[in-house]
Amino acid sequence: MNDGIQNLFVHRTAAQRYATARPYFHPLVMDKIVQFTKVAKFARAIDIACGTGLSSRALTEIASQVDAVDISAEMLAEAESHERICYQVSPAEHTPFDAAFFELATVGLAFHWFDQAAFLREAKRILRPGSWLVVYNSGFFGEMVENPAFREWGRDLYQQQFPTPARRAFGVTSELAEAAGFSLAGNESFTHLETMTVQQLTSYLLTQTNVIAAVESGTMPLAEAARWISDGAAPYFRDQSGTMKFGGTICYLRAARP
Repeated sequence: MNDGIQNLFVHRTAAQRYATARPYFHPLVMDKIVQFTKVAKFARAIDIACGTGLSSRALTEIASQVDAVDISAEMLAEAESHERICYQVSPAEHTPFDAAFFELATVGLAFHWFDQAAFLREAKRILRPGSWLVVYNSGFFGEMVENPAFREWGRDLYQQQFPTPARRAFGVTSELAEAAGFSLAGNESFTHLETMTVQQLTSYLLTQTNVIAAVESGTMPLAEAARWISDGAAPYFRDQSGTMKFGGTICYLRAARP
């Protein structure tokens, strides 16, 4: 599907930043999956577009065995090994697994990069009837709890300097789900607060595709981007650290039974 969507995760330096600077909020989502599905432990789950494996590690809390796939070998190279996780390179739309192989599939912060209809058909194929597909995302709201004035920089100036690259919809509609053989069982929103220093915030923002796109296209060197972010954000910090607002949504889909 050629609609201007780029694969921005093939750059090794970006993968290295991603592995060390992303908030580890994923256990919060795992708890919500258990609460919604009423399944305390899944036998076998797949984490699709697992990146550097943060989401896969969290998934081991609710699944006995986890297969984790990502299209980027560079991202997978930064994933920590785990005795109950098997990593391999694979596009989301064409995985190497047998039909009806999994009880749960999760997609964190990645559905907006997929050929969504093709992915949902593939997810339906590899899931057992009645099993679950959970699509979730989380992002920075551009707000600091201690200083509301930060919003002007976080939402306006930063976005002007580093525009959001092209992507698809974040959530799954009922129509799209049903066309692939799923029912959309529910949606919910969540928030999480992350305490960050200026350097930690800078490191996090350097993992966003807004910045990756600018750096890898040659628009702005990485060191210059880091200085721009750090110098711009620093005046808003009243103390050594600030509390940053993050949040996202979770879509719960259930594979149709025969």
